[in-house]
Amino acid sequence: MTRSHSSPMINLYALTFKELSALLTELGEPPYRARQIWDWMYERRVDRFDAMSNLPKATIARLREKATLGSLELVARQQSRDGTEKRLHRLVDGQLIESVLMPYDDERKTACISSQAGCAMGCVFCATGQMGFGRNLAASEIFEQAMIFARELAGRGERLSNVVFMGMGEPFHNYDATLAAVRLLMTRLDIGARHITISTVGLAPQIRRFADEGLQVKLAVSLHKTVDAQRSALMPVNKRWGIDALLDACRYYVARSNRRITIEWAAIAGENDTEEEAHRLGRLLTGLLCHVNIIPLNPTGDYAGLPAAAARIENFSQALRGYGVSSTVRVRRGIDIDAGCGQLITAVQRDKAVG
Repeated sequence: MTRSHSSPMINLYALTFKELSALLTELGEPPYRARQIWDWMYERRVDRFDAMSNLPKATIARLREKATLGSLELVARQQSRDGTEKRLHRLVDGQLIESVLMPYDDERKTACISSQAGCAMGCVFCATGQMGFGRNLAASEIFEQAMIFARELAGRGERLSNVVFMGMGEPFHNYDATLAAVRLLMTRLDIGARHITISTVGLAPQIRRFADEGLQVKLAVSLHKTVDAQRSALMPVNKRWGIDALLDACRYYVARSNRRITIEWAAIAGENDTEEEAHRLGRLLTGLLCHVNIIPLNPTGDYAGLPAAAARIENFSQALRGYGVSSTVRVRRGIDIDAGCGQLITAVQRDKAVG
């Protein structure tokens, strides 16, 4: 749906049921109309008012004048040979964000969604980090990315089963909106907390705050290096909260939640894929209830690093096992498209400049 960026239209996904009821009262509709529309939005997941077949035409006309079902405008989409679908959306102020749907052989359908336009963390190997920070997303903008996939899957007789906050931005840098979006996913899409994962580069105070929320949502922490000076070179956030502070926060999270934490490790050839690094990591993680998720690096245009070789990753994993630290290697998804966060934006902007 395309609208003027100055449009005053009300996004119904941004409203609570009470707010929707108030809007409809203002429009002169009977009280039961709010429940009808709510069910169309979240039970039947329609994408247009015309599909709400039990509403009078006059009601639909009034809704069209005042409201929209969502605020994201599709700009581009890509489909990988492995079934991965990537979307580029424009927000009402012109900012661009990406979201991804990943199907798996075990019937899981996972949406990877963004919490910010751009990112302020500046991780040098990340395309989003390279582009800088645009703005925080509202909870409704975060939620709508998953809603779009859930609606399309429902139309195919399938179900969105998992959501990961691993798209553009640092979720804990937009903490309140991220947690509000999590609750929307749970209540409006019926996605269980244990099927939602938040990934952070390591904002230690927010990890502690998250531990106190009492949610069963999974937590993943990007580590990637075991020496402060080296991690700071890759991830500037480490200058603020070093490895010791980060792991202290992780231990606090595990103690408070009694949940295992995932340590994300982007395996970069010649950079952090050595057995020496694996032994340092094993010593750091000994005693922490955790699992290491090893991800071969997704190359980006402004970073020279390449993904580690499979044999090096296997040796790395074997060294971790010697410390009682479990690990798995994540299969790279969508490698034949612009799969990395921020890469589709870069490609579209490049093509536009060339054109």
